[in-house]
Amino acid sequence: MASSSPTDGWELVENHFYRKIQSYTGLWEEDPLDLSEYLVAAAPYGGALALYRTDTEPRAYRGTQQKPSIDLYTCSGKPIRKLPWDKGVVKGLGWSDDEKLLVITADGKVRCYHDLQGDFSQFTLGYGTETHGVRDVRFWSSGFVALTGDNRLIAVSRYDEPRPRLLADPEVPQETPIHSWAIVPPAYTLSRHVEVFLAVEKTIYIVDQTEVQNQMMDQGPFLHISVSPNGNLTALYSESERVWVVSTDFQNKWSEVDVGMGGTHPIDMVWCSNDSVVLAWQDEVQMMGPNGIALRYFYDDRVHVLPDVDGVKLLSGGKLEFLQKVPDILEEIFRIGSTSPASVLLDAIDQLEKESPKADDDIQLIRQQLPEAVNSCIQAAGYEFNVHWQKQLLKAASFGKSVLELYNSDEFVEMTETLRVLNAVRYYEVGMPLTYDQYLRLTPEKLIERLLNRQQHLFALRISEYLHLATAPKIYIHWACLKVRHSSLPEDEICRTIVDKLSSQPGISFEEVARTAFNEGRGHLATQLLNYEPRAGKQVPLLLSMEEDDIALDKAIESGDTDLIQFVLMHLKKKLPLAQFFRVVNPRPVAYSLIESEARQDDRELLKDLYYQDDRRADGAYVVLEEALMADELPKELDKLSLTTKLLSDSKLHLVDAAAISEFSALLTFQENLERILASPYLHLSLNDTALQLLKQNHSTQANKLKSEFKIPDTTYTYLRLRAWIHRRDWPAIEEYSIKNKKSPIGWVPFFEELANAKQPKVAALFVEKCGGAPRERMERWERIGMVVEACKVAIQVGDWAAVEELKVKLKNEGERREVERLVEGKKRR
Repeated sequence: MASSSPTDGWELVENHFYRKIQSYTGLWEEDPLDLSEYLVAAAPYGGALALYRTDTEPRAYRGTQQKPSIDLYTCSGKPIRKLPWDKGVVKGLGWSDDEKLLVITADGKVRCYHDLQGDFSQFTLGYGTETHGVRDVRFWSSGFVALTGDNRLIAVSRYDEPRPRLLADPEVPQETPIHSWAIVPPAYTLSRHVEVFLAVEKTIYIVDQTEVQNQMMDQGPFLHISVSPNGNLTALYSESERVWVVSTDFQNKWSEVDVGMGGTHPIDMVWCSNDSVVLAWQDEVQMMGPNGIALRYFYDDRVHVLPDVDGVKLLSGGKLEFLQKVPDILEEIFRIGSTSPASVLLDAIDQLEKESPKADDDIQLIRQQLPEAVNSCIQAAGYEFNVHWQKQLLKAASFGKSVLELYNSDEFVEMTETLRVLNAVRYYEVGMPLTYDQYLRLTPEKLIERLLNRQQHLFALRISEYLHLATAPKIYIHWACLKVRHSSLPEDEICRTIVDKLSSQPGISFEEVARTAFNEGRGHLATQLLNYEPRAGKQVPLLLSMEEDDIALDKAIESGDTDLIQFVLMHLKKKLPLAQFFRVVNPRPVAYSLIESEARQDDRELLKDLYYQDDRRADGAYVVLEEALMADELPKELDKLSLTTKLLSDSKLHLVDAAAISEFSALLTFQENLERILASPYLHLSLNDTALQLLKQNHSTQANKLKSEFKIPDTTYTYLRLRAWIHRRDWPAIEEYSIKNKKSPIGWVPFFEELANAKQPKVAALFVEKCGGAPRERMERWERIGMVVEACKVAIQVGDWAAVEELKVKLKNEGERREVERLVEGKKRR
C-alpha cells in the first residue's frame, strides 16, 4: 500500500531529518522470545541475527529440556540454524564483514563459524585467559579485542590466521573497575594498529600495542564510550548523565549535552552512522544531536540497538526497525517547499498522471537543469524503501530523459536492476533489509555468497543471471557440496543427480565437490565425481589425498603435464618405501624416464637404487664411475673405481670397459707413489702425460718402469722421449740417439720436424738424409732449415736445373753463389 507522503516518519533534528523505517513485524510470533534474556549480535549489511540466552539454566521447552544454543535468524525472524553450545559462558558474540560469526567464551576459547551452517574453526587466546578469564569483547570488521579478568587487553586482527597479541599493559589493578571501554579499528589510527579507550576512575586511558596514554580527564567516571564509524569522533556518557562528543585524539570538544534521566543510566550508547548518538534504556531510545535535541522512541519491552554502516537497527519484541539520517538527495526532493529541479520533475510526473498541462510548464521551468534532475531522481530511487515512491521517482527520471535529445540511460537501467534485487532480498522470506549504501559496499558478488550461506540457491542463481554475474559455477558447486553433505540417497544416485545438474554448465569444476565428498567420508562418491573433472591438475591432488596413488599417477601421465607428473612422483617417493615406489614407477615408461632424469641431476643414490632395482648393473656402474671422477679424496675414488670394475666385470659386453677402468685405477696408484717419491704433482694425468712429465724431469728410471707396467708402445714412448728432449733442449741426447740407432720406431721425420720447429738447424741437418724421400722433399727440408747450398747440391745431383735456378735466388752471399756455379759447371762437364 502506497504511503500518503514520502516524508511520513521523518523527524527534524536541528538541520537534518531522520527517519525510522519499519523493516519487519511479527518476528517470532509462533514462539515469542524475551529479548531481555538474550545477548544479540547483528551481522553488518542486513546480515543474520545471532541470539544467545544469557540465562544458562535449562528450561522446559515444549515438554523437553531446552539445551543451550546460539540461534541464527534472518532479520525477518526466520530461523536459519540452531548451533548447539556446550562450551561455557559466552562473553563475546560478534560478526565480521563477511558474515563470519565469532564466539568468545569466558575461558578464552574462540570459535569462528565460517558460514551459517555450523562449520567452524577454533583457537584460544592464551595469555592467562584460562586462569583470569575474559570479561568483555569489542569487535571490528576483521578482528576483536578481549578484556581479561586481570584488566589486560588481547587483540586478534585476522580470523583466517589468528595470532592473539597482547597490547600494552594499562597497569590497572584487578580490583579497580573499568567502567566502560571502546576500540578504534586499525584503519582509523595513525599507527594502523587497533587502539583501546579504557574508562578508569575519572579519566580515559588510550592503549595500543606499545604504550598507554592517560588523557588526564576529571569529568568521569564514564559509563559508556562509543567511537563513530569513521573513527573521527568519540561519544562519552558520564555518571553525571552528560554526553560529550570529542575528537578521537581528545584535543577538541564538539558538544556537551545533559541527558537528565533522573539517575537512570542507559544500557547502551552507539552512533547512528557518523551523524548522531543513540542512547538506549530498557524500553526507550533517544537520539542526541549536537545541541541536545533528542528524538525519543518508547517500547513495551527490551530494545536492542544494533549499529550498521549507515544507521542503527532497533530490535524489540516482534519487530525490527531501521533508524537513519535521511539521505541528502531525498531531503532535497521531498522536503516541504522544495524547488530543486528533481522535485519539480517529480511534480511534473504527478501532473502528467492527472493529464494536466502543467506538466509541460514544469519541464520548461527546469529545462536547463533537466539532466541534473533526472540523475537526482535516479539516485533518490535507490535510497527510497517504499516501492510506490521508487516507481514515482523512476517514472519522473524516465519522463525527464525522454524529453532530452541525448541521454545515457545506463545509470537508469542499472538502478532499475538494483532496486529489483534490493526489493527481492528485503522480502520477509529472505529477510535481508539492505539499504542502497549497504548494497554498494557489500557488492552483488558478496550478496550471492550470503544467499548461498542461507541455502537460497535458486534465488541466488536468478539474481546472478539477472545481473549478468559470473557466479553461476560457484552457485552450482555450493549446491552440489550441500547435496553431498546432507543427502541420504545412495551414492550412485547422488553422483548421477550432481552430474546431470553440473555437466551442462560450462567451466564447472567437480574437484571441490569431490573433496567435500571425501571429507564427509564418502570416498567412493569422491572417486566417481573426479572422473568428471576435465582438468588433471584438479583431479590429481585430491586423488593423492584420498590415497588413490596409482590412479593419480595415471591421470597425471594422461595429462602430459611433466610438472604434474613430477609432483605426483615426489609425493609417492616421500610416502612409499623405496622398493614399493620403484614397483609403481617401473611399469610406466614416462614416469620412469622422469625419475631417471631427475635423479641423474639431483639424487645419484636414488639413480643407483633405480638401476639396481631394474637390474641395470652397467648403468649403475657408470653412475659410480661419475662419482669416482668427482671424488675429492683418492681413497674414495679408488674404492668407487674398484666397485665400478666389479660391476662391469659381471657383463661380457663391458669387459673392455672394466679392463680400462682397472688400468686407470692402477695408474692412479702409480701416480700416488710418484708424488710421494718425487714430490711433484702427477695425479689424474693421462698415461702419456705422466710418462712425458717424468721424461721432461729426466726421471728415466720411473718412466721406463711406467712404460713396462702399462705397456706403452715403443712408437708412443719414442715420441714422448723426443718431446721431452726438445723440452729440456737436450741436443746432445738427440745426436747420440741418431748415432746409436740406425732406425727409429717412429721414423726420422718427427725428429726433423721437432728440431726444425725448435730452430735447431744444425741438429736437424743430421736427420735430413735419414728421412729419405724424393729429391724434391730433401731439397725442401734443406731449404726449411736455411741450408740452401745443400738443397742446390741435391738438385744438381739429380739434374733438376729449374730447381737450381729457383734456389739460387735464395742464396745468402756471393761465396755461396760461386760454390753453386762451380758445382753446376762440374756436373755439366761430366
